[in-house]
Amino acid sequence: MSESQIIEYKESWRDEYLKWICGFANARGGTLYIGKRDDGSVCGVADSKKLMEDIPNKVRDTLALIVDVDLLNENGLDVIKISVAENPYPVNYKGEYHYRTGSTKQLLQGSSLTNFLLRKTGKNWDSVPLENVSIEDLDKESFDIFHREAVRSGRMSENDLKLSTQQLLENLNLIDEGLLKRAAVLLFHRNPEKWITGSFVKIGFFETDADLRYQDEVHGSLMIQADRVIDLLYTKYLTAEISYDNITRIEHYPFPKDAVREAIFNALIHQDFSVGVPVQISVYRDKLYISNDCVFPSDWTADTLLQKHRSLPHNPDIANTFFRAGFIESWGRGIEKICTLCKEYGIPSPEYTVHSNDIMMLFKAGEPVNEAENEAENEAENEAENEAEKSLSPKDRAVLTLIKGNASITKDELGQKTGFSHATIDRSLKKLKELKIIERIGSDRKGHWKVN
Repeated sequence: MSESQIIEYKESWRDEYLKWICGFANARGGTLYIGKRDDGSVCGVADSKKLMEDIPNKVRDTLALIVDVDLLNENGLDVIKISVAENPYPVNYKGEYHYRTGSTKQLLQGSSLTNFLLRKTGKNWDSVPLENVSIEDLDKESFDIFHREAVRSGRMSENDLKLSTQQLLENLNLIDEGLLKRAAVLLFHRNPEKWITGSFVKIGFFETDADLRYQDEVHGSLMIQADRVIDLLYTKYLTAEISYDNITRIEHYPFPKDAVREAIFNALIHQDFSVGVPVQISVYRDKLYISNDCVFPSDWTADTLLQKHRSLPHNPDIANTFFRAGFIESWGRGIEKICTLCKEYGIPSPEYTVHSNDIMMLFKAGEPVNEAENEAENEAENEAENEAEKSLSPKDRAVLTLIKGNASITKDELGQKTGFSHATIDRSLKKLKELKIIERIGSDRKGHWKVN
């Protein structure tokens, strides 16, 4: 058995391995074996009797934990097994908080530590209440946007919204013991940056990675940002291919608007606002990047995102309000929806790059679709096919019909079924091939016909 999220091997005991026990306790628990190599093979420990007394005492005195310590005998050698349960409260090693992720131990610092401590106390970052801000300080336009979109999406009815502002906030779970949560301020305050630095969206247009041509910042509540970012992108930053169907003007943008909207809304609800860095959108002529700071579950990768997965928003109160407004899907379907929309639009699915503290999504443009040109091409092809078929004799058509029904049919079989001579069959096949209506794939004996 190899090392994993819940298994670690050490050849001998060192007191610094108390950090590994701390990491297990702060994560999902796990087992530390003393007397085994990294590959799981047994090397044994010589001082097992003393360690059986020392280890439980050191764990208790340093980490304030009680762990199970067992002595095993494998292949005639002593192995110590230390079983660590997940602890409901944060565990520190001399003031440091360690965490087990994958088969490694990490020292938690900065926003990762803040989010870890909040989770252990049963809170999320966006559910922390704020003082010195009241319901009267919130923005009417932001509530108007929420009302409009919630009714439009059908997630809430007009009757559902006939509430006071306080009742609506309570129904959205945005008040905690009379205080507004961070989520409420982010969602509905005109200037949330007064409390939360970097809570805006930054957009830039790049000719190359080093050539920024122009940029904008979208400030205000998340309701206002959600309402305005997409319009700004599609009116100022993205260029549409223009075509005409008779007198109807057709605009085809490089990326489907619904997919980009879903991606930006996902970035806002998963954003780690504690970092103070805004959501960033980088626009090029043929690609678009959306990046945001985030805290992923320790075992998630880019592949996890593209598979079916549970909905686990970093800011669940913000996510709930976005869902009620009809901005996002629930049940972790956002990425699936984005990929489907891109496929239907004729561009590649987005690419994801996951780092320890941020995620970047890349949209790549496909070939522009010109409906008028496609229709003209199809008409030209149909006309060419009709002209080719007009030149076919009844015998040629009979041969073609048999080939359409059986791509493996031979010349002898064509002669038997039609009653035509070999010379007639040869002339029909030659004519059909010259007109590029059929072609022979492979040899005369083992090949087959392809009808174009």
